[in-house]
Amino acid sequence: MELAVGVALWSSLFTAVRFILFPSRSHDFSNRIVSLVHAFVALALCTLSLHDWRHPFQPLASPASPAQVRAITVSLAYFIYDFFCCLLEVPFDAATALHHLVSIMGLCYGFLYKVSGTELVGCLWLMEMSNPCMHAREILKELGLSFAITFTIARMGFGPYLTFITLRANNPLTVKLGASGIQIVSVFWFYKIARLVRYKLKKQVKSS
Repeated sequence: MELAVGVALWSSLFTAVRFILFPSRSHDFSNRIVSLVHAFVALALCTLSLHDWRHPFQPLASPASPAQVRAITVSLAYFIYDFFCCLLEVPFDAATALHHLVSIMGLCYGFLYKVSGTELVGCLWLMEMSNPCMHAREILKELGLSFAITFTIARMGFGPYLTFITLRANNPLTVKLGASGIQIVSVFWFYKIARLVRYKLKKQVKSS
């Protein structure tokens, strides 16, 4: 019952993203939004199911705890949803479909027999660790915001701090002037990029 509810919830989230929140976006875009949500949920559930932070992969070959079963069930429901979602993707990605089938078989065994909880949750945790960056990159690419986000984080996030500590340190005046000049230029380009992003977003809202 819990598994069926989970599949229904992931499918409902996709439907909401695809047809209500972002109707003008692609099938892949909507599915990646759902995948991004799953990645964070799975990582949180896997982390909360740890028995001992000092020994995260212990105990081995032991019955799955209720917290581990919950993490396995939520992710199994997601992979079942995503497998069928992949079948509708054009062009069809056989490698991704095969990956989902293998994941479903492994998680399904743990779900049915409640065994090897540590191993399955550890594998799930490692698989999902890199997924947020992968999905976020593709989402930003479709939105046309990849460069803008990277520029903002680097130049307007870390840049001012580096400029500040450069000015406070006992650096030559030339270095301080150079750091200040680069930061001023960065602010100027940030302003221009922000205007462009604002224009593109307004255009996208009108077209949808």
